[in-house]
Amino acid sequence: MPTITKSNIEYDKRNLNDKVLLKLYYNMLKPRLIEEKMLILLRQGKVSKWFSGIGQEAISVGVTMALKPSEYILPMHRNLGVFTTREIPLHRLFCQWQGKASGFTKGRDRSFHFGTQEYKIVGMISHLGPQLGVADGIALANILKNNGQVTAVFTGEGGTSEGDFHEALNVASVWQLPVIFCIENNGYGLSTPTNEQYYCKHLADRGKGYGIESFILDGNNIIETYTKVKKLAESIRKRPRPILIEFKTFRRRGHEEASGTKYVPKELMEEWESKDPIENFRSYLFSKKILSAEIDDKYVSEIKAEIDASLESAYAEAEITPSESIELNDIYQSFDYEEYSPNSETKELRLIDAISEGLKQSMEKHKDLVIMGQDIAEYGGVFKITEGFVNKFGKERVRNTPICESAIVETGMGLSIAGMKAVVEMQFSDFVTSGFNPIVNYLAKSHYRWKQNADVVVRMPCGAGVAAGPFHSQTNEAWFTKTPGLKVVYPAFPYDAKGLLASAINDPNPVMFFEHKALYRSIRQDVPTNYYTLPFGKASLIKEGDEVTIITYGAGVHWALETLDANPNISADLIDLRTLQPLDKKAILNSVKQTGKAIILQEDSMFGGIASDISAMLMEDCFEYLDAPVKRVASLETPIPFAPQLEQQYLAKGKFKEALLDLLSY
Repeated sequence: MPTITKSNIEYDKRNLNDKVLLKLYYNMLKPRLIEEKMLILLRQGKVSKWFSGIGQEAISVGVTMALKPSEYILPMHRNLGVFTTREIPLHRLFCQWQGKASGFTKGRDRSFHFGTQEYKIVGMISHLGPQLGVADGIALANILKNNGQVTAVFTGEGGTSEGDFHEALNVASVWQLPVIFCIENNGYGLSTPTNEQYYCKHLADRGKGYGIESFILDGNNIIETYTKVKKLAESIRKRPRPILIEFKTFRRRGHEEASGTKYVPKELMEEWESKDPIENFRSYLFSKKILSAEIDDKYVSEIKAEIDASLESAYAEAEITPSESIELNDIYQSFDYEEYSPNSETKELRLIDAISEGLKQSMEKHKDLVIMGQDIAEYGGVFKITEGFVNKFGKERVRNTPICESAIVETGMGLSIAGMKAVVEMQFSDFVTSGFNPIVNYLAKSHYRWKQNADVVVRMPCGAGVAAGPFHSQTNEAWFTKTPGLKVVYPAFPYDAKGLLASAINDPNPVMFFEHKALYRSIRQDVPTNYYTLPFGKASLIKEGDEVTIITYGAGVHWALETLDANPNISADLIDLRTLQPLDKKAILNSVKQTGKAIILQEDSMFGGIASDISAMLMEDCFEYLDAPVKRVASLETPIPFAPQLEQQYLAKGKFKEALLDLLSY
């Protein structure tokens, strides 16, 4: 019988039976023994990096055991106990950490940067904050499905300083979403102590500002954590609402092992070591004769044997053989385009009407589709595209949002994880900067990282020509065409806009759908009345000629048409790209090989725009066919000015005719 020391943590057994208490202990012991092994392997150079959660096991285990296996948990670096309590095979975890194929990311990401639908776990990204809004989206899906489920999401005290934290809490509060926000307040963000990270006494107090119930728990007390979270989860299932819990604990190892802990006062470290959640709970169980030395030894032997066997099998697995085709094919979820043909009945629609009708018909087709954006419900959106949608589809599916672009993009991602579809409207494409991080780092990379698609369409009202100034006039497609994992659509006509929007919503991958504001009410076309689709990656040849190829999209198409109509003697192929990612390279190359000259027109400023990439492609693939240098025409390298005469000077429209004539005379 080992020496029993008095526990430094006060436990209240309440009505928990011995079986549950032993399970709590076993589930904490397992990640601790794994970590101890990992620290040895790290020193031996057999794992590259480790973020230790030693001393914080009670939080991960208590929260996970309090939830049902079917309920999603979104953990962080120090939540190994979430993964082991959900009984993920250790072989797969070890393969993940070694970059082997049997892990969860095919060697493309490390440590806990992965998710698994099988175990209802959604891992973090290094930017920390986005997972909080993703939890909102999963919780929103739970509400819409009326399944009575809870979602739990973790962050550290450092992460609560990020805007995503505040946006996610606000959205959850306004929509009364069933989310348990778990703050692991472990004393330090890397080396920065809490008194340099926030000024309030308790982080739980922040819940009051959002009208959210909040609690402070001893994060080292497994019984308190488990019983309180279990009680709260049961309550939330009956009456959906968000809860904020601050777990007081401590990080006893470095932020990651290379960081060390020299910045931590010795007395503080010793104080928290005396509050070790496993050692104290073990002493308590021994004192109550619930745990015996025989059972304890059995647990340790059993876990260590599983660790050794799993490590051996992980080491035995072959290293991943790099394959460019595999890498490229995993960027997007495979999508079998389904063609819905347009009917013969048409009506004249403006671009804005075609988008509205296409969106409405998609809402009718996909009962799991949710639209979110500022002022889109009763008001119908600032451009009135969703006017009347609330009456037809209800406020559950047509949702006004607070001004929090980041959280709403993340909510869309959460809906996708829960098997639903989302359309997110940026009131103006300029405002996407406030949601840039989750688009380029979460939506774009999720399928490549762990095969989770992002079934989200981001609508982007964009463009100049309406004297709206620097913050409401940008056409910022180039920010996204260079981001692998995103698809970028940019229609110029009502017919295209309706069919491409339907395809964007059908596509399970993230799509940036650009809508030029100056074309909304100025361009009309006969559009089929039924639901139809158009394929991505297929440009439209609007005019045919043999002197020059004009390559453009969006408003540029209409600028080019005006020039050609005013100069009927010019014989040109006019290509409307329609989608920028994927790009119809074949149509571009075939045309330029026939005409021998190419001019690329874009509304965006020159440097770094898509015209530069197309020009480079033509120089590489069509050089021997060219009779003149490839010409690019773009707007000024300045922000977009407000005054109409300055805006007119800024735009590429006024430069196009001269550039075209210069190219033809070369």
